[in-house]
Amino acid sequence: MHLYRSHTCAALSSANVGETVRLSGWVHRKRDHGGVLFVDLRDHYGITQIVADEDSPALKLLDGLRLESVVTIDGEVKARSAGTVNPNLPTGEIEVFAREAIVQSRAEELPLPVAGEQEYPEEIRLRYRFLDLRRETLHANIVKRTKIISDMRRKMEAIGFTEYATPILTASSPEGARDFLVPSRIHQGQFYALPQAPQQYKQLLMVAGFDRYFQIAPCFRDEDPRADRLPGEFYQLDLEMSFVTQEEIWETMEPVLQSVFADFAEGKPVTPAGEFRRIPHAQAMLDYGSDKPDLRNPLIVKDVTEHFVESGFGIFASIVGNGGVIRAIPAPGAGAGSRKFFDDMNNWARGEGFSGLGYINIKDGVPGGPIAKNHGEEKTAALIEALGLGPNDGVFFAAGKEEQAAKLAGLARIRVGEQLDLIDRDRYELCWIIDFPFYEWDEDNKKVDFAHNPFSMPQGGMDALTNQDPLTIKAYQYDLVCNGYEIASGSIRNQSPELMIKAFEMVGLTKQDVEERFGGLYRAFQYGAPPHGGMAAGVDRIVMLLCGAQNLREVALFPMNQRAEDLLMGAPTPAEPKQLRELGIRIVEQPKQ
Repeated sequence: MHLYRSHTCAALSSANVGETVRLSGWVHRKRDHGGVLFVDLRDHYGITQIVADEDSPALKLLDGLRLESVVTIDGEVKARSAGTVNPNLPTGEIEVFAREAIVQSRAEELPLPVAGEQEYPEEIRLRYRFLDLRRETLHANIVKRTKIISDMRRKMEAIGFTEYATPILTASSPEGARDFLVPSRIHQGQFYALPQAPQQYKQLLMVAGFDRYFQIAPCFRDEDPRADRLPGEFYQLDLEMSFVTQEEIWETMEPVLQSVFADFAEGKPVTPAGEFRRIPHAQAMLDYGSDKPDLRNPLIVKDVTEHFVESGFGIFASIVGNGGVIRAIPAPGAGAGSRKFFDDMNNWARGEGFSGLGYINIKDGVPGGPIAKNHGEEKTAALIEALGLGPNDGVFFAAGKEEQAAKLAGLARIRVGEQLDLIDRDRYELCWIIDFPFYEWDEDNKKVDFAHNPFSMPQGGMDALTNQDPLTIKAYQYDLVCNGYEIASGSIRNQSPELMIKAFEMVGLTKQDVEERFGGLYRAFQYGAPPHGGMAAGVDRIVMLLCGAQNLREVALFPMNQRAEDLLMGAPTPAEPKQLRELGIRIVEQPKQ
């Protein structure tokens, strides 16, 4: 018999009754029933119930062990009585009577429980991540993550893509966040950058004549953490194709990503491939107040600015007169309830940093609230009719400059949908957001800047860059959105060196700047670059959605905390003086604020 086990803790069934077996694992739970000890023995694969009574030499040893100690059990497989069968366990029809037990490793008192799914402070969970990873849900999430990534690879290879690995030490590149810099010992005073994405390298692969590239790529960004983005590093399904239009990229990737969701959705409906809605960015911002809308929420934001041009409600009339907009968010059925719902929504908006959230509540066909009172009976009736509101509905209003009104409307749409339980949480709804603006106005620096990906192709090409208002130029850029999360982003690339120079000149960079910062790509485009495009899908976010997790730390092996600290390994740490000398670096203390 094997030194440690003849079977795993998920392998035994009624077919093994009467066999002598050897199992190894962790003591998951113990239950003392007065002279009979029941032990749930757990390994990576599952749980088997071990039984020891006064006739078992293993009783005393097992009884004295702390939970999470590692033991090897020799024993006999027995059938459980009908009343004690556990249908929730693959091994629930049997138990193993312990004849002998050997302790492989004794556990100290646990800093957090492993059995059960109790909430526990994040600091403890991350510091003792090796224990946290033994917990059932987190352990299952990590296994599922691995299976999803393997499935992605198989699906990409099946449609003709080949995986190529790109460098980790590279040059700084503008990808929308700060770089992680790596000092060079050989070239003192100079730095490599960890790649924010393999963007330039995958484009260079297309120029080099490789066609369908993909990679499960590690990416590094020095940015503040949040629930849907881990600090430090993340992984993406990165891909690029030559001689394609953006429609061909969508048609290629929809079946892949749809089938990934369908294969791991555990029966929940997924938008069929070929039916992903394609929503222009401007429409998304108007209808949903967001470029990553949750389409499971049926609420649609409406622009009602024209209704308040000469309104008796002075606040809104003044906002409209000064170039602002008014957006309406319906609240079906809310008017039948109490006014507290409306007041709570207004207070919530103020708590989010906005001046407030106006409303009209309709009860038995009678509109109420300050807006209805001051707007005028006839105009209020016209507004209600235009919005298609019923006799017991409500409506909220976000007012202000277009960007702020859209943001508040988007947040309010989510809030109302959640509060009124309108969101179907048991499905995955996917859509493309397309036609992103190529440039945006940088208010802080008072200049035009890239809105998304600087390497994208502007719609209209050189003519648009030369003759069009930069803030009206659209790009061949697109995002894939699922249930309110951006899960992929891509574009058709700009492969023309002249277009590249012109695009960067619009944001204040010279030809020399482009040659210095993106010299490899710029040179490559002068030697025969095919039309190409691609995208990158966020592996971590896809796994989070498919696991039903609320935070990326629930689908990552060893994540950092909210302050970008690795509490398990103690990173970041100060460098040794010798290391700094070798690198030619001196630490300069920053003055305390």
